[in-house]
Amino acid sequence: MKSIFLKALYAGLLIGIAAVAYLSVDNAYLGSLLFSFGLLMIVSSGYYLYTGKVGYWVKEKNYTKVLAMTILGNLVGTFIIGLMVRLMQLPIISKTEALLTIKLENGPIKVLLLSILCGAMMYLGVEGYRKAKLETAKVLFVIFAVMIFILSKFEHSVANMAYVFIGGQLTLKTILYLTIMVIGNGIGAMLLCKIDHSIEKLDLKD
Repeated sequence: MKSIFLKALYAGLLIGIAAVAYLSVDNAYLGSLLFSFGLLMIVSSGYYLYTGKVGYWVKEKNYTKVLAMTILGNLVGTFIIGLMVRLMQLPIISKTEALLTIKLENGPIKVLLLSILCGAMMYLGVEGYRKAKLETAKVLFVIFAVMIFILSKFEHSVANMAYVFIGGQLTLKTILYLTIMVIGNGIGAMLLCKIDHSIEKLDLKD
């Protein structure tokens, strides 16, 4: 479990850095492309990111502790980056505060649905990376999954942890919304993984 925590911590740091890169540019397309570097590093290095791991809960045994440790590590990693940004007083703080204000205007149901869609995209990106034989295809699966969820304004729980810490807005409402996002990301990822797993079983019977 210590190894999982450290890998999750590393993933949290990378997502935090990716969030800083995204917030540092005004062009959304460029920002989403820069953000994808974080996920590429995570999947290629075997680090533990909640949104990339939660889908496999439907077919892995004794996976609850793994996910709990993953969320904890991701939380600590994003907190460290958020704290560093606030100590440095980077200009992105005000931009992050404005971004959080927009996100918090959404109702819980909308946040849940946006999180489910993000979870689905993250599962597709990670699973595509795992299954693709060509290295170029692996990279493109991850990049497009990230760009789609960011440009579509889907809600990524770990990225939002980074935004909350950077914006210094850890409140009861943001905690509630992060919880909804964690649940929604899990639903979206597990739903697609379950379908994939069912298809694999049917193919074996044919």
